[in-house]
Amino acid sequence: MENRHYDASDITILEGLDAVRLRPGMYIGSTGPKGLHHILWEIVDNAIDEAANGFADKIDVRIYKDGSVSVEDNGRGIPTDIHPKTKVSGVQVVFTQLHAGGKFDEHNYSFSGGLHGVGASVTNALSKWLKVRVMREGTTWEMSFRSYYDNTKKKYIAGVPEGPLVNTKQRTKKHGTFVHFMPDEAVFSTVEFSLETVEHRLEELAFLNRGLTITLTDERITQNEYEAAKGDRAEEDIQLDLLGATQPYSTTFRYDGGISDFANFLNEGKSKLYQKPLYYKGERDGILVEFAIQHTSEFTESLFSFVNNIPTPEGGFHEIGFRGGLTRMLNDFARDNKFLKDKDPNFLGDDFREGLTAVLSIKMKNVQFEGQTKTKLGNPEAKSPVESVTVEGLKSLAADSKFKRAFDEIIKKAQGAARVRVAARQAKDTARAKNSIDSLMLVGKLAACSGKKPEQNELFIVEGDSAGGTAKQARVRQFQSILPLRGKPLNVEKKRLDQVLANEEIRTIISALGAGIGSDFNLDKLNYHKVIILSDADQDGFHIRCILLTFFFRYMRPLVSAGHVYIGMPPLYKVYKQNGSVEEYAYDDNELQEKIDKVGRGYLIQRYKGLGEMSAEQLWATTLDPARRNLTQVTLEDAVAAENMITTLMGDRVEGRKEFLARNANFNKQDSFMERVKLKKEDGNEEG
Repeated sequence: MENRHYDASDITILEGLDAVRLRPGMYIGSTGPKGLHHILWEIVDNAIDEAANGFADKIDVRIYKDGSVSVEDNGRGIPTDIHPKTKVSGVQVVFTQLHAGGKFDEHNYSFSGGLHGVGASVTNALSKWLKVRVMREGTTWEMSFRSYYDNTKKKYIAGVPEGPLVNTKQRTKKHGTFVHFMPDEAVFSTVEFSLETVEHRLEELAFLNRGLTITLTDERITQNEYEAAKGDRAEEDIQLDLLGATQPYSTTFRYDGGISDFANFLNEGKSKLYQKPLYYKGERDGILVEFAIQHTSEFTESLFSFVNNIPTPEGGFHEIGFRGGLTRMLNDFARDNKFLKDKDPNFLGDDFREGLTAVLSIKMKNVQFEGQTKTKLGNPEAKSPVESVTVEGLKSLAADSKFKRAFDEIIKKAQGAARVRVAARQAKDTARAKNSIDSLMLVGKLAACSGKKPEQNELFIVEGDSAGGTAKQARVRQFQSILPLRGKPLNVEKKRLDQVLANEEIRTIISALGAGIGSDFNLDKLNYHKVIILSDADQDGFHIRCILLTFFFRYMRPLVSAGHVYIGMPPLYKVYKQNGSVEEYAYDDNELQEKIDKVGRGYLIQRYKGLGEMSAEQLWATTLDPARRNLTQVTLEDAVAAENMITTLMGDRVEGRKEFLARNANFNKQDSFMERVKLKKEDGNEEG
């Protein structure tokens, strides 16, 4: 290696926002859609913090036709005076300095989600331009920033002021902050905000902040276009609505019932054991705890937790405290009311949480989120106060005669769950024991790889023995395992745990993964870091995919949260020439035309109706080869949205499923390619 000179002059110092621009993933997690929305959430969170601390009650979010977005609140407004240390305005400090903000001082904000002090500055750094308007003390102030590539310095200059903060001299009775920015396409793989994603998050925030009004407007789509896409109104009504044809889509969220309304929303269409959620709010050791619970006739638990309005899908110490308090108080209630005799053992937490939907929201100071993306609460001191308030709250509710029946129903459901738990214990032990019958059942089913490193190993769950046999021939034995399914797995959304464990296909999957199930699931014991669902591109294949995703979501959620689940995407068509000189694969109808143009005249088309029609060589080239295959990673961007979707599509909500199909299914859809090109079928192939 060349012995080149290396001294202090070679050390690069990233000043201002350059570090954010150079390594955006460190600050927003990714530069894909999730990171794009993250820079919006940073500004929204700042507005929410004003509301959560009693300084604002309205927030307006607007997506413009050019793709930019704005957030306005009616809070106090960012300070406009000169900062004593930096000698520039408070607005400039907030948008150009990392780790700068009013949230480090507890006198300004009792509780805050944006505790890192990087939110506004990171959004500025990753935007082409950003404009701020502050309404404060009867005056309007404005400031603009931009990012650009400096040809002289050969680097991007991030978020620099176009001038100082300007007093426009415009008097106003309004107060608050307006932030308008354009994400930079040089940073993100896409700069198109998802209306559905933004809607879900804003509605969630409205639930969490009782009485807060949040308005969302999207200028990219009209009211009529939105309602037509959703199927909310008859087509003739939409056509007659002339105003809706010109007005942009707009919706408002406000929930005076707060998280009680949230619990009802989550359980919409489900059979509830008691109609009114059990709600309580209390404070202990400076931590404000609020929870709402409601049990249904379902069999799985759905707990959604938040810290300072930030979702914590990976849980943390607040969830541990909540579950502990719930179990302790309900066991005491069961004994006091003679549901449990002196000699009877206590119920387990799982018994009380069968069919439970719970929303837990806490607010605290000095929050320690694990990672800037804020998915898990790392404060151990939160556990005891949350547990104490949970016990205190449930005791208070149980003492109220209005809720006596609700608690009786909870205990009765726990009794049934306990009986099933005892019956399921042996099956559960069998499912996770390495030398159990299920492990022996894998012989002849699972074609295991020889690799011993889970982070390199892949498990393909394949539909049918035929496709499974081809996949076994095509795979690389060193790191790819094949598990064929010999029938449809159970739809676990409608079944108890003992019924789930009685299903042979489900037990086989549990044994192959080796990480357990339910509360015993341990990601550290996972045998494969890529679990790939590989099914046919037809209705049965899609159904199997939905069934498996439902199982993973309900009983192995960390597997999904950690990004270990993938969908294999086999091609729909092969475009080729008779002499074999050219062979191209198309994965959808749009790509098909591209491949036809590439192959040229005299092409032939083979439409694959299933994986079993492929040879081992074709399956490897299109679906198994890491260098050429198409995989879709299954992520959990919004746990609430996922919960509603799975409950609607896979549960007993027949009316909800009908409404979903009416909105989203196009029963008159024709194959667009078949309409454009006349094809002649010959021996299963189609010639053009």
